[in-house]
Amino acid sequence: MAEAVVGVLIGKVGAALAKEAAAYSTSLLCKKASLKGLFGEIRKAKVELECMKAYLRESEKFKDSDEITGIFIKKIRELSFQIEDVVDEFMYKLEDDNHGGFAAKMKKRIEHLKVWHRLAHKLHDINAELEEVTKRRARYVIPGMLGRTGSGGHHAKSNTQNLCISRDGDLVGIEDAADKLKGWLVSDLEEWNSRITTVGGMGGVDHVYNIVKAEFDTAAWVTVSKSYQIEDLLKRIAMAFSISIDCSNMEIRIVVEAIRNHLKGKRYILVLDDVWEQDVWINIMNLFPTNGTSRFVLTSRLSKVASLASNDCAIMLKPLQEKHSYMLFFKLAFWNNEDKSCPLELWDLATKFLEKCEGLPIAIACIGQLLCFKPPTYSEWEKVYQKLELQSTKNTIPGVDSILKVSLEDLPYELKNCILHCALFPEDYELRRRRLIKHWITSGFVNEKENNTHEVAEGYLNDLINRSLLQVVKNEFGRVKKCLSA
Repeated sequence: MAEAVVGVLIGKVGAALAKEAAAYSTSLLCKKASLKGLFGEIRKAKVELECMKAYLRESEKFKDSDEITGIFIKKIRELSFQIEDVVDEFMYKLEDDNHGGFAAKMKKRIEHLKVWHRLAHKLHDINAELEEVTKRRARYVIPGMLGRTGSGGHHAKSNTQNLCISRDGDLVGIEDAADKLKGWLVSDLEEWNSRITTVGGMGGVDHVYNIVKAEFDTAAWVTVSKSYQIEDLLKRIAMAFSISIDCSNMEIRIVVEAIRNHLKGKRYILVLDDVWEQDVWINIMNLFPTNGTSRFVLTSRLSKVASLASNDCAIMLKPLQEKHSYMLFFKLAFWNNEDKSCPLELWDLATKFLEKCEGLPIAIACIGQLLCFKPPTYSEWEKVYQKLELQSTKNTIPGVDSILKVSLEDLPYELKNCILHCALFPEDYELRRRRLIKHWITSGFVNEKENNTHEVAEGYLNDLINRSLLQVVKNEFGRVKKCLSA
């Protein structure tokens, strides 16, 4: 996502230019000429980057289907990193000028003369290469490609940025299965017994879990993922049950004993989310005490996990029926309309979107929540559909992944940086909300607005959640507690 890279870099370059007056005031007379040349190149780079950002906003979606555009965007990204290296070194050296006594400062300023010359020359070469890359692309661009880009500004910021849209829509079309799951979990709780339930291809388990957990003495939800480790999983189970031990510095034997002692004689429920192997359960099943009432829920994308269920307590949902697909789509795309109805002029496009979703709730939710940020007009919806068509016709990314890709490309650059930051962590890694927001702020991804940076970051987080691009864990008050990396 080169636009995101360039967007952050423009902010860095702007910060460097803000130091211009201070740099001149503390510089030696012979040093001012060197600085003037360097600041001139920085200013020139900023203008070029701003133009590049505007271009990338519309052209980046073609990089997988048009080879020339892909090469061009890759080169812009490489040159942007080179510019960033120059700016970072400049800022570091400039700050270093102000440390030490008078003699030390004078020595550094004399030494930095060569640095300013070198950086100015390097940035001049990068700017020249940027111009050459632009000319080269113009020579080889396919006729008609330019007409496909620059189709207008980016989508307007949603006025719901600080609002987290309700997830009740997740239960559309799966109400019967949710009721069945609830029945299995809360029946026969007065007796000591254990029951294992498996759920495949289903959203809404968290909805049922939040309803029934009040019936138990203690409850826990733990995401397993494909790359799990047994020791780490057991420690996370202990923490999820709020067992007061220092799991980080404790032998696994002691962790197992602590879990057993905590659950002994109690009524408890444990959800193991995103299980990829039967061995996950087989390896830990014996650590749980038998003198109590236990309910285990295993969610999985794989049907083979269903064989672990007790007495056929397994749910494997098929894609949504057509009527339920429409209900979920309209509920999300028109969530701020009281009647959740679709304008007549958009019906044909709605049908086309749902054909691409193939009844998959995650795909319907993703495209529905993307469109809820758009004006409900034919022209705006058609732009989104054309992006999906572009992926389908070129066979670059199959199925639901193409919908997720279009949703990512639709993000403004500051949100792209935030979601890409989450991708740095292992799959299903739990990121605490406050820590994640601090990471975004310290990384420079959050635009300051009346010095209320934290509130802006909260808005970014809710925006990503509303677009179904982040999976979250909420506390008992419905507030986001943790996010799970993709």
